[in-house]
Amino acid sequence: MNICVIGTGYVGLVTGVIFADLGNDVTCVDKIKEKIDSLNKGIMPIYEPGLEEMVKRNVVDNRLFFSTDLHGAVEKAEIIFICVGTPPKDNGETDLSYVEGAAKGIAKSINGYKIIVNKSTVPVGTGDFVRKVIEKNMTRNTDPSLRPAGTSFDVVSNPEFLREGSAIADALSPDRIIIGAPTKQVAVKLLELYATIGRPMLITDVYSAEIIKYASNAFLAMKISFINAIADICELTGANVTDVAKGVGYDSRIGQAFLNAGLGFGGSCFPKDIQSLVHTAEKFGYNFKLLKSILDINKKRVPHFVEIIKDKLVPAEPAPAVVSRGYKQGTGGLKGKIIGVLGLSFKPDTDDMRDAKSVEIINILLNEGAVIKAYDPVAMENAKKILPAVKYCANAYEVSEGADALVVITEWREFKLLNMERIKNLMHSPLIFDGRNIYDAERTRKMGFEYYSIGRP
Repeated sequence: MNICVIGTGYVGLVTGVIFADLGNDVTCVDKIKEKIDSLNKGIMPIYEPGLEEMVKRNVVDNRLFFSTDLHGAVEKAEIIFICVGTPPKDNGETDLSYVEGAAKGIAKSINGYKIIVNKSTVPVGTGDFVRKVIEKNMTRNTDPSLRPAGTSFDVVSNPEFLREGSAIADALSPDRIIIGAPTKQVAVKLLELYATIGRPMLITDVYSAEIIKYASNAFLAMKISFINAIADICELTGANVTDVAKGVGYDSRIGQAFLNAGLGFGGSCFPKDIQSLVHTAEKFGYNFKLLKSILDINKKRVPHFVEIIKDKLVPAEPAPAVVSRGYKQGTGGLKGKIIGVLGLSFKPDTDDMRDAKSVEIINILLNEGAVIKAYDPVAMENAKKILPAVKYCANAYEVSEGADALVVITEWREFKLLNMERIKNLMHSPLIFDGRNIYDAERTRKMGFEYYSIGRP
């Protein structure tokens, strides 16, 4: 099939390359010329394991193309995927301006029957919105019978369930494929496109498909906030949240996934999707108190963690501003302290800094007068744009050198395999604050570290 993908972010780029790899001719379109030029040179705008190799292979095989020419891509396409950003507004509502822009571009280029697929995460009713935008911009006359021949279309909802860091695997082997279509005939066309993947498919109406993505993310976020609330209780009672989560997760009705206590959820999906669902519920007259509590619990994770750090690092009597081991200190409770940070991206195997806990934590520590040294395997270039006051290091050992404490923020695999004896000898004080519970508490303390984690005694 001939496919057009509008947008070359995480969703658009992965969607395009996967369909090309399945044998389709795919044109990925973006209005940012610099991004398209980079893609045509083989330079990826995002870090995603396996993506670069797959893109290059399909470009060489003449199945995958990158262009700024939306008109040309739409004209030759049978199916058009809208994969643009849907950021939140200040009130939590989803900003559909990019979706609207894509729909207007499609309207001006339709030259025959098209299936238009909303792949972006959008609130219920967006399918109707896209249809109205296209109809309005195809012709001034809203009567379909008076339009030029061969300009009919259908709008489908086909939500993505990609996890950054494992997006390629998720796209090739999804738990399920949701197709929200207005008719069975339209759904069959999408079934043909996905047939070779061989995964469970569910055909629904468009409204249900639009809600499924939000409901899924909200439920997963609920599990995260739930176990973090349990972690707080464990800290108060002396229980171990790791054992509690394991015991709860063995229940087949609950499962082990998303029961890892820590700093809470971040990234580009969970926070905005929950806010959007809360806003949608209010729009229809429902007060979604449960989701509001999920957000409230998540909001308190970083302040709670920082208080643990300050409680152990701030001296009983505040010291005057000093120059400590070559680093000029600002004012605040942590002045004179050098803190090493391991991990900056919002999760492992990605360079995405959107709603990353590192930004919130580091800014608080900087305001308290601390000097921050940090290392992340792939996210430092993106982090430098957001956190210019941080000293970026080549590896975890450079971060540890002279540090009064290490703070683990992102659970990258390489951090679990560090030479901890070497780390201890490099540090000014062998103190670790583990925001992701990646180390065994008893073993780490036996090695001579003062060690604090989440929800564990």
